[in-house]
Amino acid sequence: MPRLLPVLLSLFVMMTIVRMSPAAEATTSEEVGAAMTAAAQKFLKTLDAKALSVATMKFDDPARVDWHNIPKPQRKGLQFRDMTTDQRAACHDLLRAALSDAGFDKALKIMALENNLHEGEKGKAGSPLRDPERYFLTIFGEPAAKETWGWSFEGHHFSLNFVITDGAVVSDTPSFWGANPATVRIEVPGGPKQGTRTLAQEEQLALDLVASLDEAQRRLAVIAQQAPAEYRAAGLPQPPHTAPEGVSAEKLTEAQRQTLVSLLATYSGNLAAPLAAARVAEIKSAGLDRVYFAWAGGTKAGEPHYYRVQGPTFVLELVNYQSDPAGHPANHIHSVWRSLKGDFGITSK
Repeated sequence: MPRLLPVLLSLFVMMTIVRMSPAAEATTSEEVGAAMTAAAQKFLKTLDAKALSVATMKFDDPARVDWHNIPKPQRKGLQFRDMTTDQRAACHDLLRAALSDAGFDKALKIMALENNLHEGEKGKAGSPLRDPERYFLTIFGEPAAKETWGWSFEGHHFSLNFVITDGAVVSDTPSFWGANPATVRIEVPGGPKQGTRTLAQEEQLALDLVASLDEAQRRLAVIAQQAPAEYRAAGLPQPPHTAPEGVSAEKLTEAQRQTLVSLLATYSGNLAAPLAAARVAEIKSAGLDRVYFAWAGGTKAGEPHYYRVQGPTFVLELVNYQSDPAGHPANHIHSVWRSLKGDFGITSK
């Protein structure tokens, strides 16, 4: 489907326009890597010896691949709550180097939703700690132009993981983005405004796509009548390597393929433009026709649902199964983009 490639490229470009800042001026993976390296070096310079021992680890430390979206009682890295004003600013600079404007805004909303959970669960015994500042930054190895190093920033419902080699970003997965509540129905102090859908397009475009399928396409796309409770391989160092399921892009109409491309663009557009462009190139090289879309569960808002988009080099999953704290069904999103070539820059065998 060569005629679709210009559409693919243009959509990704439109979705990944970023702010006019040093990070935003980056036009290649190497320039993003340079911006990350400079930001990480700046962050490390703000740390005293004690904070440095918490915020840094060797690149080959097993903790580098220990990730999860759940509210874990213990995490690696320096907690945002424990950072000074200068350290917080430097931490944000590192996030801005990695993300687009849209991605940075979503990241802040995801963290702010902890206020909604705190308010909604305050009378619930045994509820996990909910804190919008309980997110942790870790630097692995030495940030330098001729080194291999990495960093992660994660907490409940958010996990970013990057590897930089010789100044270029070589891995940006696993990349987890979640939201609870998915749609804010009750506004609380410090939380997003009522009606906010933090991951709106990530969910809605897939709902639009499944609704547009004809009977023959739906028979291929729907892999289960009930949605799973969770995405696969949650917290594991590498994604599941299974054959793709669902309907292939080759069997979609032009309009449906454009919806699928827009969905991929939305996720990739959370990253800095050059990183999104690298994903475009990878999908283009592997072949859009070889991308599959699979669905499970209900097809309307408020019904538990799940989808998977898988190509030769990546797998994307979203599940909206759980209720929010107020009991509204299917109002709690987990989504994750993983590399079938290997997460954490570890080549898959």
